Amino acid sequence: MSERAEIDVGLLNSKCFCISLDNDALRNALESELGLAGLSRMIEQRCPHLFAPQPVFLSRSQQECMGTAIAAIESVIALPAYREAVLATAPAIARHDPGGAKGVFFGYDFHVDGDRVGLIEINTNAGGAMLNAALARAHRACCAEVESILSPLGAEPTLEANILSMFRAEWAASGRNSPLRTIAIVDTFPEDQYLYPEFLLFQQLFRRAGLAAVIADPSELVLRDGVLWHGNTAIDLVYNRLTDFMLEQPSSAALRQAYLDHAAVLTPHPQAHALYADKRNLALLSDAGQLDALGVPPATQAILLATIPRTELVSMVNAEQLWAQRRSLFFKPVAGFGGRAAYRGDKLTKRVWQEILAGEYVAQTIVTPGERASGPEDKEAMLKFDVRNYVYDGAVQSLAARLYQGQTTNFRTPGGGFAPIYRWKERGPQLPAPASPELTAGP
Repeated sequence: MSERAEIDVGLLNSKCFCISLDNDALRNALESELGLAGLSRMIEQRCPHLFAPQPVFLSRSQQECMGTAIAAIESVIALPAYREAVLATAPAIARHDPGGAKGVFFGYDFHVDGDRVGLIEINTNAGGAMLNAALARAHRACCAEVESILSPLGAEPTLEANILSMFRAEWAASGRNSPLRTIAIVDTFPEDQYLYPEFLLFQQLFRRAGLAAVIADPSELVLRDGVLWHGNTAIDLVYNRLTDFMLEQPSSAALRQAYLDHAAVLTPHPQAHALYADKRNLALLSDAGQLDALGVPPATQAILLATIPRTELVSMVNAEQLWAQRRSLFFKPVAGFGGRAAYRGDKLTKRVWQEILAGEYVAQTIVTPGERASGPEDKEAMLKFDVRNYVYDGAVQSLAARLYQGQTTNFRTPGGGFAPIYRWKERGPQLPAPASPELTAGP
């Protein structure tokens, strides 16, 4: 990354408020364009901190570094030796052949701080893609000059068409010859989920494309005569938003059997979670010795070791060492999600430490998150951010940021939430020099 590019991005994230969320445009994107009257009000009532008013800025080289890391990880996961090593210790259902489906909406989450880019985790049912598609269309620049030097990522008019193509590709990859007709969006008590508004957006997207779409709790599904049913609707494909990753809960029994019998296409599926999202994999991917043993080429190893912070499995063997180093570590459950039961080492108490030792955890070297000024009203207040890359079949579809305070993303921070990402057009016109006191020409 060039010094000029780094100065520009840091300046933009700390001083620039020339682009901001237009609430009327967001309401129009959610309701008029997508045909869901009342959705904006539902979001305001249920999740008032879902959308951040300010965007996040990245440089081209930061974006490219994340893309390079993702490509390197995907190349390792494709290795037979890696798959054999990971699946050997995974639950039996993870070794079941998923039938061709690759898994929709993988989320590669990064911390980006200057020229340091660090992968925090990979998720296999990453939420927010449809919400961010609407959000990216609702930010406005204060003038044409700003629009000429900054470009939004994720506002492409083809994004929703690409999402539909992805689900149809999953159907085709599973060897189904008939057209895809029905999709079930499945999560536990879906109407109680924080991102339920996004389920409605997906349902509307599918219906506009001529597909029947239902939102369902897994307990509402029934396997009968080799077909998965929701009421009187035969389900072709299940868009899986469950955090019951291995389909172990009693409520998932019909879905589990339908998956094992190939009665319906499930995406993402247990094997995808085992290969990508189990945090024990980060220990393998950040260990030069294990990468050597798998036959990973040296150039790929160099990328992984530079972008995946050192991660170790927590055990009684290394407990004393990890406790001594805890201030530089972040502790996460191996099957965790959403920051639950995750702890910064400098915040640990002895009681929590004993719980970590009794559970299954990894210790990951802390990578400092980027910072973004929260808004023109309080220019000194800084929020942390991470960057989510939505990936399908190894290709990055879109990017979004999440602004927050605290240990992890939480959607409870005033001024925080999902934020669109703008890239500095490094070869375009230059902003005022950093000595300029503020870049606040916006409303």
